[in-house]
Amino acid sequence: LKIQREALKKEKDEESKQRLADLETEIGKLEREFNDLEEIWKAEKATLTGATRIKEQIEQLKIDLDAALRRQDMARASEIQYGKLPELERQLKAAQEVEQQGFRLLQDKVTAEEIAEVVSRWTGIPVSKMLEGEREKLLKMEQSLHARVIGQDEAVKAVSDAIRRSRAGLSDPNRPNGSFLFLGPTGVGKTELCKALAGFLFDTEEAMVRIDMSEFMEKHSVARLIGAPPGYVGYEEGGYLTEAVRRRPYSVLLLDEVEKAHPDVFNVLLQV
Repeated sequence: LKIQREALKKEKDEESKQRLADLETEIGKLEREFNDLEEIWKAEKATLTGATRIKEQIEQLKIDLDAALRRQDMARASEIQYGKLPELERQLKAAQEVEQQGFRLLQDKVTAEEIAEVVSRWTGIPVSKMLEGEREKLLKMEQSLHARVIGQDEAVKAVSDAIRRSRAGLSDPNRPNGSFLFLGPTGVGKTELCKALAGFLFDTEEAMVRIDMSEFMEKHSVARLIGAPPGYVGYEEGGYLTEAVRRRPYSVLLLDEVEKAHPDVFNVLLQV
């Protein structure tokens, strides 16, 4: 913004002057926000640093107290036990009470939210879905899907039941959570249900991988789907399906127009 401001200062037309005035206002607002946040950050840092320093002093005094007791130096032990140590403990308690009020910018503890953010970056699973109560989410699964899919009660219930069985540990953990065949004319909600399921499970429609199976009508096209066997050209490149799943392992896989695929494709899918 400051670079834009310097550039606009060289302009003489009225429009540029108005833009410059608006820019000055925005820069002033952002600078005030920055200064406020900086003051908060300094205060929080001082509090955290102070609490850490007090803890170190308490630990050192406890060591000194043990040493004084071993030397039979009762005057020094009394000074530490009844004077310095209680005072530092009161200061630490006050600092911890300030911490419990919550910091805006700094943290000295690793919470479930931070762990969820790291795992989310590794796995691609949205943070909100990992922190959301699993039981409550699954119990309301039909309602969530029906928010986007009108009708199709039997299909929605079948999908929901399969996901709940998988989450309850009643299905094979080494196999997909569910495999469904949606039949019907255009516009009844087959693809929309897949999108809704991806949004429900992974918080984004982008977690749905769509493969047009009309491109796999020939027998040799199976290699394009799962990759060429060892010794053949393209072995190291991977297949259309395997690469899609490797890049996004947590996803809904939509095999669109699967009836047009070659029978050998079905034989391969039966192995999954």
